[in-house]
Amino acid sequence: MELATDQCHTLGLYLARFDATCGDQRTRYTLGQTVQGILGGQSLRCAQIARSAPGLAATDSSEQRIRDMVHGNTTKNSPDLDEQHIIQRLVQRGVEMLSTDDEIWVAADTSDLRKPYASKMPDLMDVRELDGTLVPGYRVMTALGLGKSARGLLYHHLFSSTSADFLSEPHEVLNAIESVSAALTPVPAVVTWLIDRGFDSIAIWHRIWQHRHHLVGRVRDLGRIVFRPTAHERWERTVIMNLEPHLQPLASVQAEMEVQMEGQKRRYRQAVTAQVSTVKAQLRYTITVDKKHHQFKQDVWIVHVALTGTVHEPWWLITDWPVVTPDDAQRVFRMYCARWAAEDGYKFIKECFGWEEVQLLDLDAIRLLVALAWVAAGFLYELGVTWDWAEVQLLARLGGYVPHKGRKPGKIALCRGLQRLHDSMSTLALLNQYKAEHGDLPPRIKALIGGRLPLE
Repeated sequence: MELATDQCHTLGLYLARFDATCGDQRTRYTLGQTVQGILGGQSLRCAQIARSAPGLAATDSSEQRIRDMVHGNTTKNSPDLDEQHIIQRLVQRGVEMLSTDDEIWVAADTSDLRKPYASKMPDLMDVRELDGTLVPGYRVMTALGLGKSARGLLYHHLFSSTSADFLSEPHEVLNAIESVSAALTPVPAVVTWLIDRGFDSIAIWHRIWQHRHHLVGRVRDLGRIVFRPTAHERWERTVIMNLEPHLQPLASVQAEMEVQMEGQKRRYRQAVTAQVSTVKAQLRYTITVDKKHHQFKQDVWIVHVALTGTVHEPWWLITDWPVVTPDDAQRVFRMYCARWAAEDGYKFIKECFGWEEVQLLDLDAIRLLVALAWVAAGFLYELGVTWDWAEVQLLARLGGYVPHKGRKPGKIALCRGLQRLHDSMSTLALLNQYKAEHGDLPPRIKALIGGRLPLE
């Protein structure tokens, strides 16, 4: 597959930015084939990757070659071939793509990599299934940067509470904030963090504000103490749940969301009306550094979002952006909804690349293979930004996309198209190998394909 160089990077050019992590040509080739195998095989199982990698499919030791690479057995000259350095290059590319935007939203979230039937994989921790039950697995911290015309990965790390390098989950979150803030330092953009209830922590909010970034986050602790302004410039001590009588209705927003309406049995993507109200408050908190206590005050707005006609509880959001007009209220609502882009990214990788199928006996190897799934995802994100390219339209058709006015193919359709393309390339490699060894194909196979090799 070749894309015009004046339009976008080919897969080869895209992968070239990771050459510095490879110390020799063999490792560089294996890395490229592994990413192609992930794209084509839609799985992180090494056997499936090997079968789907066009340059490795015809060799008997291809699966072991991939395992040796991710375990570091054959990469002594490639000390930088690990999760940290692979993600570092993805982040550099993400910052490049976002560098022209004057505003960047950082959608941060944690996701679980579940291995319910695993027992011998290293450093397994307890994570929750969708039904709430505990199963073995790992946790992943990810931050995506969302600009007006592009998006890019800004942070990724797979961790486990049972591994030797684990300190605490709050430390993982704070480390992500520091890493993203450092990456965005050269970009003169206004940064807003979009965070869910799992980030409901004064320490996390304070760290974001320290970097002069903003936040829009969902509140989990409705008993959190805040101060409400009253007459004569005084402040009344209260808790968030008691602010409801003081909410000021500001906007009624029409949106299309995946919700469950009253009377429905499950969620559907459908039109819904959101009633947005707000009230100003102030946070007062103490941060201890080197046994010294530092007092802080931060003006915030508590935003209440009720989804009319649904079975869902209202959202309680907190933001340091002033919310005093209907436009302000609509903007904060849209910003928080954009946080779901992170969840879409997890769904994309889980469904397209089968990251929960990873089966390795070394935590660093697992981290590297999952990071390579993000490399594959990054290629599709860059590939799919322009529908005008004939190559993208062909991949979409191969992936089962049916042209529809006003609707472009998603990343899943493009991934299916790439899988079909890589399957054909792997098939051609195997048929050519057989023909070279035996002089010709078996008569019935030859008749089945009309006497010609595919793509011949």
